[in-house]
Amino acid sequence: MPRKGRFCNMQYIRQSVLNLCLLITILSFSAMAWTATEISYSTNQGIIKASDLRGQVVYVDFWASWCTPCRKSFPWMNAMQERYGDQGFKIIAVNLDKDRQLVDQFLKTYRANFTIAYDPEGLLASQFGLKGMPGSYLIGRDGQLKLKHLGFRGKDKNKLEMSIKNELKQ
Repeated sequence: MPRKGRFCNMQYIRQSVLNLCLLITILSFSAMAWTATEISYSTNQGIIKASDLRGQVVYVDFWASWCTPCRKSFPWMNAMQERYGDQGFKIIAVNLDKDRQLVDQFLKTYRANFTIAYDPEGLLASQFGLKGMPGSYLIGRDGQLKLKHLGFRGKDKNKLEMSIKNELKQ
């Protein structure tokens, strides 16, 4: 359990800001190509350099602990990461909860075999124009936005997977 206090809160805020900077830097879908710089950031899976994601197909998914469809999307995202990860596919799931304990509780129940980033202030969600949760964005190897998707239903799985497969062929 995290300690309460100014230092702990500042550390959490610093990590959140660094995670947001990473995603904003590497996933600019309005740019013609990747515009990443050589900066390293900390996520739940350790250090990631912005340049590490160049040339990959990236699925950015916004979620929160209270979101019922998000609970259903995690097993699917685990399967997609396992199935296509070795082909240059990367999932970054961006959490929007303000309370980190809610995130930790959620992740104990719904494991994630992909990168978790944190956006408690919703800055990245605003940049992406998020309309609801879960909201997902597929970014091609060229850094361009290929697909926006709102919600998560069983009937969405095939369409989303086909989009991922098509981008991996590019």
